[in-house]
Amino acid sequence: MNREQLIQSVQCYFDDGRFAADLRRRVAWRTESDTGQSLPALRGYLCDEIVPWLQPLGFDCEVLDNPEPPGGPLLLARRVEDPGLPTLLSYGHGDVVSGQDSAWRAGLSPWELTIEGERWYGRGTADNKGQHSISLAALAHTLAARQGRLGYNVTLLMEMGEEAGSPGLAAFCTQHRAALRADLLVACDGPRVHAERPTLFLGARGVMNFSLTVRCRDKAYHSGNWGGVLANPATVLVHALSTLVDAKGRILVQCLLPPAMPEKLRTALQDIAIGTGADDPVLTPGWGEPGLTAAQRLVGWNTLELLALGAGSAQRPVNAIAPHAVAHCQLRFVVGTDWHNALAGLRQHLDAQGFGDVAITPAMAYGATRLDLNNPWVDWTLASIRRSTGQVPTLLPNLAGSLPNEVFADILGLPTLWLPHSYPACAQHAPNEHLLAPVAREGLAMMAGLFWDLGEAPGTPWEEGRLDGARASGMALPSCVPCQ
Repeated sequence: MNREQLIQSVQCYFDDGRFAADLRRRVAWRTESDTGQSLPALRGYLCDEIVPWLQPLGFDCEVLDNPEPPGGPLLLARRVEDPGLPTLLSYGHGDVVSGQDSAWRAGLSPWELTIEGERWYGRGTADNKGQHSISLAALAHTLAARQGRLGYNVTLLMEMGEEAGSPGLAAFCTQHRAALRADLLVACDGPRVHAERPTLFLGARGVMNFSLTVRCRDKAYHSGNWGGVLANPATVLVHALSTLVDAKGRILVQCLLPPAMPEKLRTALQDIAIGTGADDPVLTPGWGEPGLTAAQRLVGWNTLELLALGAGSAQRPVNAIAPHAVAHCQLRFVVGTDWHNALAGLRQHLDAQGFGDVAITPAMAYGATRLDLNNPWVDWTLASIRRSTGQVPTLLPNLAGSLPNEVFADILGLPTLWLPHSYPACAQHAPNEHLLAPVAREGLAMMAGLFWDLGEAPGTPWEEGRLDGARASGMALPSCVPCQ
């Protein structure tokens, strides 16, 4: 079987319903990691769903406990053709955010795959069960097309806690560094920039969540009897917030800002259009850092967002001064931001502004990463995608969102390539999450072509000298039946 026949075979797998059957089975697993209630399902998804898929492909699989309980388990699966060959590391996560069952549209359930035209509804269809199902299926078809010999080794790491902030992932990769030794990471997560065009991104913005709290007293007091003589914590808090970000979303605190945008990054983002999809929201004119394009603000700059604000009861307000107020905030930041010292700088800023009574509580944090745009894997991967899809892909230096990519880039020291198979309006993390069928079908072709091309040495940027190892035979797999 040649490359073109491989792509036909994997698209046949999509067209005849086998991909839908695999995804339907995986969506049915209630693998919510952000509720703290689904540990048996998290382990079951790995042991009873993913491991039985991988073992016939020649993978040795271990489902291991998280080094930071109660974090979800992790799967370490290795397929070694020859220790002298280069190794590809792939990653996915089988956990999802809470189902939010009652908020889904009538006729839909987060735990059932429902197909309506091009939209495939279900929790995890976009993030991340649909995406890693695409990758796993493409790999299986590539193995069959190459008679069980890829020409490189493959390691798969799957975690079950990404939606809870990937607890234990960094510690796990540090502990198992030798088993995870590789030459390249290729993974699938996040959205494309547009549904119509493939995207390659090379890293992700970092994220740092924190809460600001003002506690004035132990209980509420009548606003008529005490208003005007008791400090209102909500009033104090909103004025503190106004010193962090202005009314147009521009960050005002130096310690939360990145350094000047590198010219190479500015140029790479100059012509990328944001918000042009049919279901995308209308961009707010003048919002965010001035002097930048929408893509530059979204991908190449820092943003400070107020995620939730609480004081009293917004659903049923009463005539009382609330005893305390809280703001849950999030900083998304790019490479070069001094994020390790950001909260200390924020403390100094609030104190200097007279808000010493505003407490800061840190929460989830990931570092920012971005592969050098001149890395040889970048142009090579773009060419592979173009060959498989017939489209010029969008190159995104880093995802606007956040992923635990620092574990792979910094701890494991790998070049990192991310090929997303969802799109911005997929309702990820929200009710009615869905996968677009044309994007999934194209994703299967794209990943199969990439896995094929990685075995076509010479011509790949594998580390010099690593391709001289003998290509040992792997498990012989039956050829796929072509579509009739």
